[in-house]
Amino acid sequence: MDKFLLDAAASGADAAAGNSTMAVVIQWGFLILVIVGLYFLFIRPQKKREKEAQDMRSNIEIGDEIVTAGGLIGRVVSVRDDTLVIETGTDRNKVRIARWAIQANNSLAEEKDIKDTKEVK
Repeated sequence: MDKFLLDAAASGADAAAGNSTMAVVIQWGFLILVIVGLYFLFIRPQKKREKEAQDMRSNIEIGDEIVTAGGLIGRVVSVRDDTLVIETGTDRNKVRIARWAIQANNSLAEEKDIKDTKEVK
């Protein structure tokens, strides 16, 4: 009888250890699933937007109309490695700005609008 009780206790302990191991695997799996989901919801789209902005800044040419992060709007007169010279207003004031300060290239937006209207027709 004692041997029967000892065997039952041992098998119960093994079953409890197996269940707790399974619970830990499920918890870690859920944690990994949440991290992967957050990556695809937040990190990946942000990196994609940063890459598009960097490509837009590197493809600026003379004559493009740009908008800076501070709200200045002007045409590009000179392009250097890290700086641009833009011409603002009718007085043709020239301002030197850093390339990272460019927020949008209006010339590219206008070209896209023209292509979209041609495709619709």
